[in-house]
Amino acid sequence: MGGGIAGLTCALSLHAVGGDPQVYEAARSVEAVGVGINLLPHAVRELAELGLADELAAIALPPHRLSYRDRAGRVVWEEPLGPAAGYHWPQYSVHRGRLQTLLLAAVRDRLGPDAVRTGLRFQHFEESPNGVRAHFLDRTSGRTVTGDADVLVGADGIDSVVRARLYPHEGPARGTGVHMWRGVAPHPQILDGRTIVVAGGTPGDKFIAYPIGDPAAEADEALVNWVLEVRPGPSARLSGGLPRRITVEEARARLTSWGLPLTDPAVLAERSPVIAEYPMLDRDPLPRWSFGRVTLLGDAAHPMFPMGMNGGSQSIVDTRVLAWCLARENDPVTALRRYDDIRRPTVNAVVLANRELGPEEIIARAEEHGGPLPAPRAEAIANRYRELARATVAQVNTTASWTTTRRTPSPAP
Repeated sequence: MGGGIAGLTCALSLHAVGGDPQVYEAARSVEAVGVGINLLPHAVRELAELGLADELAAIALPPHRLSYRDRAGRVVWEEPLGPAAGYHWPQYSVHRGRLQTLLLAAVRDRLGPDAVRTGLRFQHFEESPNGVRAHFLDRTSGRTVTGDADVLVGADGIDSVVRARLYPHEGPARGTGVHMWRGVAPHPQILDGRTIVVAGGTPGDKFIAYPIGDPAAEADEALVNWVLEVRPGPSARLSGGLPRRITVEEARARLTSWGLPLTDPAVLAERSPVIAEYPMLDRDPLPRWSFGRVTLLGDAAHPMFPMGMNGGSQSIVDTRVLAWCLARENDPVTALRRYDDIRRPTVNAVVLANRELGPEEIIARAEEHGGPLPAPRAEAIANRYRELARATVAQVNTTASWTTTRRTPSPAP
């Protein structure tokens, strides 16, 4: 349930192992909105296994380098990405809306035009020994609609209603006081046009920019995704509803203090059709995701702070592991429990690591240090995080993907 990136990839993954999934989405239509997202090689591999490699390459840009810099633009730490780092698969930077459109088209092509039903807001579920029935409110007619299935998968985001039914006393998402002002704008090439730049230091004092289009194919200007972290004050909205629109004047006032020689952040703001404010939120890791025939996936299971570019990638891996488990187990309850056991410890650890800044600890410590960290220390921070996320070159290149038949040997969790 949920027509976002996780829900649509889940539908494709379940269909690939012989399932007949149905996607229910609360929005009245699935539209190509949003800003940039990064897909790490372990997620790109799984999308390639679903037969989407060529389509993904056509809409995304493979960055070659990550560059951490201080507020003045001086290099603090750099590392290669994708094949330049030794991975067999690229990393991709892509517009979230374009990725969602690609996945939606694939679902409708493979599963049929009615595989995604929109305008249906989840209400509650009831389970029996033979299945689970979900109840939805039709937002157009006001009537109740039901759907029957072997399992119910909640892929309905950080404010998941399925999660709230499983954990009714959990309460709202957790914030740190940091908000992200995000935009997408056409801009001349930054550095080599293939670099992700993260500048600043501690949370609430960072500027991020990376291309999600190819300047060579777009007349020397490409779409650039940019993020400014701010601390707007204790009265700012934390969760629920649409993001607040930021005016160009507000953005310019915050951005003019950033003296980055590689780009002019204020120009990015002026060229952005929309600048939106998103609170930086997560939730405490859960002791379990699966209850009988119901489970959670993606941001519904493990919303995390956006350190290390891991949220979307981990959600895609979730979908593949879930399909792998359902294909190998005759009992859906056992399959969901196995999925839970494989995925939850790894992703819960990433959630907690991101609270401690993840790999961006490098720039926070450099700010404290007054300059770049010794290379071995910076490399140790980056490697420790990749190992925790099971995303090192060795872990990705030498383990099997989650493509499965019932006779497929288990890859390392």
